[in-house]
Amino acid sequence: MTPQRNAQTVTTLVHKKTPLKILHDAELFHVKGYQASGFHAGLKKRRRDITLIYTKHAATCAGVFTQNAVVAAPVMISRETVKAGTAQAVVVNSGCANACTGEQGLKDARTMQEITAGFLKIKPEHVLVASTGVIGQLLPMDKVHAGIKAAYELLAENEPGAAAEGIMTTDTVPKQIVIEVPVGNKSFRLGGIAKGSGMIAPNMATMLGFLVTDAAIDATTLQKSLKESVDETFNNVSVDHDTSTNDMVVVLANGAAGLTVGKEIPLAVFKQALDYVNMHLAKTIARDGEGATKLILSHVTGALNKKDARQAAKAIINSPLVKSAVHGADPNWGRILCAVGYSGAKVELEQIVLRVGNAAEQIELLSKGEPVAFNREQASILLRGDEVHIFVDLGLGTQTATAYGCDLSREYVDINAHYTT
Repeated sequence: MTPQRNAQTVTTLVHKKTPLKILHDAELFHVKGYQASGFHAGLKKRRRDITLIYTKHAATCAGVFTQNAVVAAPVMISRETVKAGTAQAVVVNSGCANACTGEQGLKDARTMQEITAGFLKIKPEHVLVASTGVIGQLLPMDKVHAGIKAAYELLAENEPGAAAEGIMTTDTVPKQIVIEVPVGNKSFRLGGIAKGSGMIAPNMATMLGFLVTDAAIDATTLQKSLKESVDETFNNVSVDHDTSTNDMVVVLANGAAGLTVGKEIPLAVFKQALDYVNMHLAKTIARDGEGATKLILSHVTGALNKKDARQAAKAIINSPLVKSAVHGADPNWGRILCAVGYSGAKVELEQIVLRVGNAAEQIELLSKGEPVAFNREQASILLRGDEVHIFVDLGLGTQTATAYGCDLSREYVDINAHYTT
């Protein structure tokens, strides 16, 4: 079955001067040359737990991986493929992380490569491998083998949502997006799926992200572009300040659109498209944090340098006190200022301006280091929405950063108190 290239619902917008279309009903298989599927192999009690992504055209690839010193077997394997720069498939299992599993775990990750390559008739080293789930358990390879076989047989079915569901763990919703970017009288597409809900920290969060594009781009430029984009998006997400063993974001570029980055596609246009997709996925991860009821966006301006802006923005969304106050719609702004103060960023209290609210309306709480009289009930009302914005102007420079987080609820504790029991 050949997927339709046209999505049913389209939103046209301009992102950083780049026109693009969000294809709301599109899947990864709507990006030219790709197929994607998902299957329930029994690694989890419910929902699909095997995902397979495939391109018949050899693709350049890039990847960014966990910064945890304890690294899962599939991360080790996929780093090798990314270093070589070419891939044609991604195979993912959820329900078992295949982390801290010794030599057997490494063998099992390579076996996943070999099984997938055998069905697709490609080289094993061209298969990226990812796993997510409980640490310290060996993969049930009989179920994995059967699941990969079934996912391979389902590639042509183009079932909506299947690939995005297959990578989920405690996620409550699938996370995916496909966009189309016009270039002259042609266009290229870029799509992605991601998972993440708990153990999310702003340093390659506990998450998996898989991106595909039908543009052509050399591996070196793709790697640099992905790293810069991840720094501005996924690395600015936090749910609970924990970084896992399996985190990765990888991207495949198969060139099927007949457009090349650096030739027909300006590099700036491609990077802005990549940033938009990653930003969308990062925000959906933060919004779906375990037990979360609100998305928190921390906007820092006026920093001396980019590092300071990021540190301050991340400190705000990482603070359990800030997260708890947002959950209770309590305008206890001292907690925000406290987080900025210990963030490591250069700050001068007498220069700081602080506002809270939503995207449309904010209340100023601090002006040039001086507290501002404000209506607490009105501030609380603004904080009751499902999207809370915190604005901090350090007043020292021109650099900015935005970090994405969520509130801290009782349900978060309950989920993680019974994760394996």
